[in-house]
Amino acid sequence: MEVSIDQTKWYDRILASFIFFTRLPFWRLHQPPVACYQTVVEHWPLTGWLTGGAMGLTLYFATLIFPGYIGVLLAILVRILITGALHEDGLADFIDGFGGGGSDRQRILCIMKDSHIGTYGVLGLIFYFLILTAAIYSIPPYIAAVLVFAADPYSKMVTSQMILMMPYARKEEEAKSKTIYRKFGPWAGLSLAVQGLLPMIGFIFIMGFSWEALIFLPAVVMYMLYLFIWSKLRGYTGDCCGAVCLLVELSIYLYVCASNYLWPL
Repeated sequence: MEVSIDQTKWYDRILASFIFFTRLPFWRLHQPPVACYQTVVEHWPLTGWLTGGAMGLTLYFATLIFPGYIGVLLAILVRILITGALHEDGLADFIDGFGGGGSDRQRILCIMKDSHIGTYGVLGLIFYFLILTAAIYSIPPYIAAVLVFAADPYSKMVTSQMILMMPYARKEEEAKSKTIYRKFGPWAGLSLAVQGLLPMIGFIFIMGFSWEALIFLPAVVMYMLYLFIWSKLRGYTGDCCGAVCLLVELSIYLYVCASNYLWPL
């Protein structure tokens, strides 16, 4: 018997989000109703507590044993293993689509759906990981470890707003995951804010960073990417969400990196 979203339990929705956004075997615990997967974005930042926490712990303890750049690489690798490179795959498809599709909406969508990676995608991932590694490496390890725990869920919270700002660019049957995220209401929006803001506010309070920049800069980056996507597609895809999430997160590291360069911590 098919269950509607309103009939699903809150814990099923959370579990569905962890199953959808990670490759850890949460499905062995319980299989939530299919309808729950329409709400996974509403608990997306919560999965960032897991991936950001694992990344931060790996970074901190690895830098006690290895040179800093190896600690950063190991931390990035841990997150990739947990998520199955889900968002990185989206970033590659995003860059391929917008890089090779020009102004042709259908061509952009076709390229993004293609499972093969192109030159734009390869170069995009190379430069993304080089900049990400360099930015995190330039930040003192104890600060970087806390920052990645804060930046991961916060960037997911900021990116989730795209679901409200645009319609889905494809038909449901054309979606890679065969699922279209529902537009969430005020209570889900409040839950998202709590999930994303708590770690970031904790970081700002502990480390004494400017809250205005760390709170609003990622939102500005997301909005600029939203305008770009809207001008080309008039809608979002899962690849767009994954790409925007990583780029918004990267902007946080670049800001802290620049702050550390100008005013050493």
